[in-house]
Amino acid sequence: MKTIYLAGGCFWGMEHYLKQLYGVKATEVGFANGHTESPTYEEVYTDTTGFAETVKVTYDDEQMGLEFLLNMFFRAIDPTSMNQQGEDVGTRYRTGIYYTDAAELDVIKHVCAEQQQKVARPIVVEIEPLRNFYPASEFHQDYLDKHSDGYCHLPLSLFKEAKEARPSRQ
Repeated sequence: MKTIYLAGGCFWGMEHYLKQLYGVKATEVGFANGHTESPTYEEVYTDTTGFAETVKVTYDDEQMGLEFLLNMFFRAIDPTSMNQQGEDVGTRYRTGIYYTDAAELDVIKHVCAEQQQKVARPIVVEIEPLRNFYPASEFHQDYLDKHSDGYCHLPLSLFKEAKEARPSRQ
């Protein structure tokens, strides 16, 4: 099993999207790479803690490689938008790829370079080692499973696409 941390705007929809992918075994929403300890959702919401809403993704790398996972991640974000995804605005909604294994950096940079070729404006996705991650409260975990009519900036069609996507290595 491998783990990567992906920030793609509001973590409710991003978590729901990522957990549809074949090979994803677990997800957990929380806050990454800020400068305070044990922040609450309310504190992060002020945009003063430096944290990004982030999804911890645990996946079976024999079923799905990091390259596939990151390419699917890019399908769900606007990588050229700074501190905004959909109608959600603020530094907590920035996009980011936070890794714990430096050996993954080459794959991350490769995928970002390929994605840059698809857009005219510069990609502003943070690529950094994970400095810290604090899980959000249980209220926020699996939010869209618990609240099917809950807010989500992602189109519903994207969830279906994720569920049907298969890595070429399968």
